[in-house]
Amino acid sequence: MSAHPQISWTEGEQTHTLRWQSENGTAAPKRVVVADDRMSADVAYRLVCEGTALLWRGDFQNARQLLQALARRIDRKPTKPRKQVAPVPTPIEAFHLHRQAQSQRARTLAMLLLPFDDNYVMPLRRAPDVRQACNEAYGAADGAFVVAMRELLGLIGAHEWRKKGVEIHALGDRIHPHYGVFSPVRGEYVQLVADAPLPSTKLAFDIGTGTGVLAAVLAQRGIERIVATDQDPRALSCARENIQRLGLSGQIEVLQTDLFPQGRAPLIICNPPWLPARPSSAIEYAIYDPDSQMLRGFLLGLAAHLTPGGEGWLILSDLAEHLGLRTRDALLEMIAVAGLKVLGRKDVKPHHPRAADVDDPLHVARSAEVTSLWRLTAA
Repeated sequence: MSAHPQISWTEGEQTHTLRWQSENGTAAPKRVVVADDRMSADVAYRLVCEGTALLWRGDFQNARQLLQALARRIDRKPTKPRKQVAPVPTPIEAFHLHRQAQSQRARTLAMLLLPFDDNYVMPLRRAPDVRQACNEAYGAADGAFVVAMRELLGLIGAHEWRKKGVEIHALGDRIHPHYGVFSPVRGEYVQLVADAPLPSTKLAFDIGTGTGVLAAVLAQRGIERIVATDQDPRALSCARENIQRLGLSGQIEVLQTDLFPQGRAPLIICNPPWLPARPSSAIEYAIYDPDSQMLRGFLLGLAAHLTPGGEGWLILSDLAEHLGLRTRDALLEMIAVAGLKVLGRKDVKPHHPRAADVDDPLHVARSAEVTSLWRLTAA
């Protein structure tokens, strides 16, 4: 796919072409028709299911209602014959079926498209002012384009999260996540870092810092100097902004590097993506770690970057184990192969709503999930 993919459609007996915008790298739809307030939800649903995208020319709020109507039709459970009994899927089958369904759902809902003029202005009735949200996610405006409404709503939601922030009990303050940076809404893993006994207060490395939340917690616990690393430019910008706002820039240095900075530290922490699966978009790299690459990289490099007697803190959920994506024995083998030993482990049960949602396709695994802080050192 080219650096600037194009989308084409016919309108007023003329062919029009604009830049296609997709943060997830979704290919531009090949079939596009113009739609407005006169199109019914049933017709729209039939078209998008056939792979035809709808370029919206009507009222923005009506487009939002149409998207909700499409989602309801997608989520409607099929009627099954009474005597038909579907076999219960294994946890790993349930996971893959869930991801497949979510991917198909996302592709279908991404078929409702919105046009943008220069400077991030939508030429639609009752369109909100989204210029700041677009600037935060896309950078400076670069001409007219077309984007999926679903993506735009994600930008708006991320902008609101960035404005109000996420309350972090362990900090007694808020962290403000940027678009595309994993939000620390799972507070239990942050609390583990806040409660674990520190091996030293001199120096720590925070690998894959993201929003900078764990580096900030360590700084508030009195660690004199922290080096926080990440590869993603959005994460680096987010971490620097949060750290500056919290008044911790004198203690925390943010570096762009792959995993470890140079040197050794008595404490090195890492909260890698918890599920060893292939991401379907760039944003999902915060959740899915293909072939456990980041986890393996952290473990294999840890001993060489710890000072004698130093500790590595691995923050990891066992959800992958309950889904059949990784076994506990495989994790322990990774630790041993890396020349490490386990000093201890602190566990906590998650409290997020999905853990108690019996209608969640992954409820059995989520209800059994435990998040752990593994204290590791060189063997």
